[in-house]
Parts: sequence; C-alpha cells; structure tokens
Amino acid sequence: MEKEAGENPEILGIRIFLVRHGETDFNLSHRFQGRKDIPLNQEGKNQARALALTLKDKPLIAIYSSPLIRAIETARFIKDFHSSTPLFEEEGLIEMDLGEFDGMEAAYWSAHYQDFFKTWRSSPGCLKMPGGESLQEVQMRAIDTIERINKLYPSGSTLLLCSHNFVNRALLCKALGFPLDRFRDVPQDIAALNILYMKGERLWAELVNDLSHLKKWKGILMQA
Repeated sequence: MEKEAGENPEILGIRIFLVRHGETDFNLSHRFQGRKDIPLNQEGKNQARALALTLKDKPLIAIYSSPLIRAIETARFIKDFHSSTPLFEEEGLIEMDLGEFDGMEAAYWSAHYQDFFKTWRSSPGCLKMPGGESLQEVQMRAIDTIERINKLYPSGSTLLLCSHNFVNRALLCKALGFPLDRFRDVPQDIAALNILYMKGERLWAELVNDLSHLKKWKGILMQA
C-alpha cells in the first residue's frame, strides 16, 4: 500500500513520483532515442493521460521534466490537473547521451557493433557510448540533480519527475542498492510509475515500474 509522505515527514523525507514518458514512434520501431527529440505518438498521449488521471489528486509541489519533447508532453498532461503547480525543464533529467548510436535501430547496432554489444551485455555500468555517456555518468548527474532539487523543498513535500529509460533505471539502481551492471534487473516500461523517497543523501524505493494506471484508464481513454 502506498504511504503518504505527510503521515510522518520527518521519517519519510521527500516523496518523488518518478515517471517515464509515453510511447513514441521510435519505441515502436526499436530505435535508440537518446537525445533525439521525438514527440509522443497517439498511444503515448493516452499513456500520459492515464498517468495524469492517476496522479490528479496527489499534492504535487513541483513538476520537473527532461527538456526532450516526449518527456515535456508527458509532464504537461500531468500538469493539466495541477494548474498552480510549476513545471520546470531540468537538463539533469535528460536521457543518456548515446553518441553515435542515437537514432540507430537496435538490430543494426547489435549486428554491426558486436564487440561493443558483448561488453554492454556483460559489464554495462562504466562502458561509455562513443561520443556519449556511460551509465555511471548518467547516475551521477541524475543523483546530483535530485539532491539539488530536494534541497529546495521542505520535508513532507511531493515532487513529480518525468524522465527516461536509462535515467530512471540509474536512479532506481541507486535506490535499490543494485550495481549498475544489474540495471537490466530493474524494469522500466514506457509510462511506468515509480515512487521514491529521499532524505538527505539517502534514496529508497517504495514502488517500481507500476503500470496499473494503463489498465485502469484504458476504457475511458479509448472513448475520449
């Protein structure tokens, strides 16, 4: 059962609803998006609406989003139910820089970069993308970002962060105590909802990769 941060703010610190953006056409075609600025498709918009309906009664003090359009669009659907809540674009939440792999089809990548692919499968944590970032670098900047943001709000506050696959998994690895080489053990589907708590430098997870909102609101959204 979900806990409310206000029940004991001194213990729970700040509550963070961490969401992944809705679906894009790149997701459908199995292409790496990285920093490519791809908008939500219609299914992605419905998924974002489902997130918004689930979070409409939550006391969000602020919304922070990656500046990429797929995340911003998702965050804006959520903000529609929180008219007085500010929405900020946050560079620290932007997706992992995949360098020369940005926009590439996953099948082409695995077939033509076999040595890199093997290392990525076995030891991904510190492996740097050619011209891009490593998961370790992503985790460091993401943690620095949420620590900086959390210092702006009193204990007991609830924040919404909208980000991406690799960023969310890197944060969840930290919250769950997993090494980054195990990031694949942390599921993070499209439009997933996660609940984290942060107090000082301590970060922990209460809910990971929840998708119940997609089923709950599917019928209503199909009629919209």
